[in-house]
Amino acid sequence: MHILVVDDDPLAGEMTAALLESQGHSTLLAFDAMEAVDQLDAHGNIKLIVSDMHMPLVSGLALLEMLREQDNHLPFILLTGDTPDATLRQTPGLDACLRKDAELADNLETAVKKALALSG
Repeated sequence: MHILVVDDDPLAGEMTAALLESQGHSTLLAFDAMEAVDQLDAHGNIKLIVSDMHMPLVSGLALLEMLREQDNHLPFILLTGDTPDATLRQTPGLDACLRKDAELADNLETAVKKALALSG
């Protein structure tokens, strides 16, 4: 099982992937939404997506909407520098929205466990 990490910032993406790997997860990395779709097509064992919100061309929210329109209901966690509560309340189908801050490691681990448990 893999977690797909999507972030246009290579350093941020690699740091998120390393954090998830330190928590015992296998990861794949995509640097934009189109690469994420390609990764999903190529790897049938992706169980969860962790995406940055603000990316050029296709945002994390637009990626979520695109996947839901394609009837893809993988758990989806959005990472943002914005206030996550307002985003989470306004976005159906989003499992968690986490602020990129000092508590991200603990919050991400909790959100991943919850999203995977809910998805069966």
